[in-house]
Amino acid sequence: MQETIREMMNDDVLMRTIIPILLLIGAGYLSRKLGVLRPGDERVLSAYVYYFALPALFFVNMAETDFTQEAFRFVLVGIVPVLIALAAHIIIYLTFKVAKETLYLLIVSTVFGSLAFFGIPFITFAFPGAQAEKLATLASASISLVSVALSITVLELYRLEISSVLEGLKRVARRLSRNPLVASIFLGTLLSLIEVNIPIALSTPLHMLGSTTSTVAIFMLGVFLYGRKYANVSKAFRLSLLRIVFLPTLAMLMALSSGLPDLERAILVLMHSMPVAVSMIVLSERYDFSKETIASLILISSLGAGIYLNLWLYLLSLLQSI
Repeated sequence: MQETIREMMNDDVLMRTIIPILLLIGAGYLSRKLGVLRPGDERVLSAYVYYFALPALFFVNMAETDFTQEAFRFVLVGIVPVLIALAAHIIIYLTFKVAKETLYLLIVSTVFGSLAFFGIPFITFAFPGAQAEKLATLASASISLVSVALSITVLELYRLEISSVLEGLKRVARRLSRNPLVASIFLGTLLSLIEVNIPIALSTPLHMLGSTTSTVAIFMLGVFLYGRKYANVSKAFRLSLLRIVFLPTLAMLMALSSGLPDLERAILVLMHSMPVAVSMIVLSERYDFSKETIASLILISSLGAGIYLNLWLYLLSLLQSI
């Protein structure tokens, strides 16, 4: 696998990453603009990915993952940058006495990346093969458990304005306990740990269902971006640098210091540089939290991803085998 990252920079990286993603986003956007899909139809696509495709992908790949010491190290190295970023934001909040809403915005802008909807498709486009998909799924599942929990906690505290932290945490626990992605991750992991093999009659349709995640998720991004009101663009651009530069830099430093293999290192760095999750639009509206800024943040980070993700790929190819 040591030659893969370097070779792909001289091969057809544009054909495998930027062009497919932009075409799928464009198709989704045009489907709304031309009236093929109507307002609200994106909820059907979102429900399909959220309740069927992604749970199938998480469940079957986690069940087929061999949780060795190396796998646990990969998971740990993936989670630590999120915790470091959280600690950094809290230190900034305490030191410079910034507003609580600013602290919350910094946290969700940093930790709530589109690891499943954008990250898994990009990784599978950039690194074709079952190994990369399984590593991307493992990274997405483990990091998402932490980042989603943090983001929902922050939004609940914002809604409550810290009037009852305990009540906010109870709500978060209830939401996570009913989350189909969390359930599929835990169930798949449990089957792997107790060494239960999924019958091929079941694993085959699960793989087929999970394989639709990439195409539908990227197409859905274009559908979501149509008709949104975008404001505070300069502020959103500054916030986007948290995921474009800050978090992936932390991930790269952690991966280098832990001695991860090249492919694992590349996947973790790329996962931490993915755009802000599209579902943050829905959450920002539900919690009435910086709606226009969040919409602009998702637009900037998503449309710019085709460029900056490939710049990270190029940098990773230069750092190969360090």
